[in-house]
Amino acid sequence: MSIFAPIIMKKIAVLFILAVSLMVSCKSSFEKVQKSKDYPYKLTKANEYYDKKQFGRANTLYEELLTIYKGTKSFESIYYKYAFSFYNQRDYLAASYHFKNFADLFPKSDKAEECEYLNSLCLYYMSPDYTLDQTNTVKSIGEMQAFVNTHPDSKRVKDANKMIDESRDKLEQKDNYSAELYFKIGEFKAAAVAFEQIIRKYPDSKFVDYYLYKIIESSFKYARNSIPDKQEDRFNQVKAHYNEFVRKFPKSQYRSEVEKINALSLQALKKISKL
Repeated sequence: MSIFAPIIMKKIAVLFILAVSLMVSCKSSFEKVQKSKDYPYKLTKANEYYDKKQFGRANTLYEELLTIYKGTKSFESIYYKYAFSFYNQRDYLAASYHFKNFADLFPKSDKAEECEYLNSLCLYYMSPDYTLDQTNTVKSIGEMQAFVNTHPDSKRVKDANKMIDESRDKLEQKDNYSAELYFKIGEFKAAAVAFEQIIRKYPDSKFVDYYLYKIIESSFKYARNSIPDKQEDRFNQVKAHYNEFVRKFPKSQYRSEVEKINALSLQALKKISKL
C-alpha cells in the first residue's frame, strides 16, 4: 500500500462529511422555507430555487403558492413556472396538463401560444416506440394540428409540422408492424386486409409498392392454403393485384418478386382448369 493512501482516504472522508453536512444544511434550510408563512419570502425563495435549476423544490413551493396567489397579478407567472418545473424534470404528463391549462386560463397572455405548443410537445415526447400503444402519438398529432391551425403564422409551425409528419410515420410503422405480424404467424387473409388498410390510410406513402407486394404475397399464400373449391377465385384475386401492381409500379424494386408470385398463380390456375 502506498504511504500516501492513509492521507488520501482521510481527505475523502473529510469531503464526504462536508458533502453530507451541506445536504443536511440545505434540507434544513428548505424545510424552514416550507414552514414559513411569509408568502412573499417563500415566493422569492421559490424563484431562487427555480433559477438555480432546483426544480423539485421550486415545484413544491409553487404548488402551495398557487392557492395563496390565485386571483392576483402574480398568479400567471407562478403558474407558468410551476408548469415549467414539471417540464424541466421531464414529468411530461403533468407538464402537458398544466401547459394546456395555462393556455385555457390565460388565453390573452403573451405566453399562451408557447404553452399550447409545449402541451403538444410533451405528448410528442411521451410517444413510445412504434411497437407499443400509440395513444399519445395520436393525441400529439391532434394537438399539434390544432396549434398549426390556430397559429398559422407562428415561428413554431415549421417544427410542429415536422413532428406531425414524424408522428404519422410512426403510426404507419405501427400498422405495418401489425400487418407483418399477421403474415409471420400465417394469418395471410388478415395480413392482406391489414396491408390494404395501410394503403387506404397512407395513399401517399413512399412504401405503397411494398404494401401492394405484401398483399400479393399474402393473397397467394392464402389461396394456396385454401380448400380446392375456393382456390380459383383466390388465385384470380392474386392476378388482379398483380395487374394493379404492374400498372402502378412498373419499375419497383419488388417487381421481380411479384413476377415470380404471379407465375406460380398462373400455374396453379392452369392445374385447376384441367381438373
